[in-house]
Amino acid sequence: MEKFFIVTNIAKDKDLAFTNSIIKYLESKGKVCYTQSGDAVNNTNYNYTNADMVPKDTDCVIVLGGDGTLIQAARDLSKLELPLLGINIGTLGFLVDIDKEQALPAIDCVLDGDYEIDERMMLEGRAYRGGQLIYSNVALNDVVINRSGALRVIDFDIYVNDEYLTSYTADGLIISTPTGSTAYNLSAGGPIAQPNSDLIILTPVCPHKINQRSIILDSCDEICVKMSPSRSNEEERVASFDGELHTNLISGDKVIITRAPQKTKIVKTSKLSFFQVLGKKMSVI
Repeated sequence: MEKFFIVTNIAKDKDLAFTNSIIKYLESKGKVCYTQSGDAVNNTNYNYTNADMVPKDTDCVIVLGGDGTLIQAARDLSKLELPLLGINIGTLGFLVDIDKEQALPAIDCVLDGDYEIDERMMLEGRAYRGGQLIYSNVALNDVVINRSGALRVIDFDIYVNDEYLTSYTADGLIISTPTGSTAYNLSAGGPIAQPNSDLIILTPVCPHKINQRSIILDSCDEICVKMSPSRSNEEERVASFDGELHTNLISGDKVIITRAPQKTKIVKTSKLSFFQVLGKKMSVI
């Protein structure tokens, strides 16, 4: 790898001291570093990274932040499908397990070719109203149908491959990738999945029937979530993507979730397995 693009969570590196140290180190190795100005994402559909600003000859994106920063970068750059190397400048995460002290040795591993590419599936969600597409986006962790505003339960019907599966009365519904299984899905009582597996998890949030639990589907399945009529006649529902971007929903709207054609490619230099990281996190909890 010769050319790198740096994505920084400014809130965690306000003076860019750590960012500049990474750039200086790479340049000392004869590598090229690209960055973007702080206002590069203004007036765009991106969060941290404007994909239009990433040079076509970029070999690797280095993400300085935490799991959230990496997830947002993965979504912003999803169409480019570039490998992402995460360096944590916050707390230990599931996705970003390289801390500041390990940053330079990890970069050396990348430069020496001593790394693996961990491919993670993503979800594509499309919201329809009256048969017309009103919103679409991708997610690395999850697509969540949730209430907004007043604390009222919501009703929705689930169809899989055009066949009716079940109906939920709940606070919400999480449609999760294996990567997202350790995020909101886990907090809601859903199962943990090995992150590079091919499956989709449906987990209701606080369901109002005791026998309603998570459902695991094949990654090739098409999931349709139809908004049932609101009991209160107030339309307070929302579909969010990785807890960031969202669109409001009303009765009759449908959200179609499928496996996205693109994948997130994560550069792994750490020798820790997913199960070792999981064990450490669970012991802390």
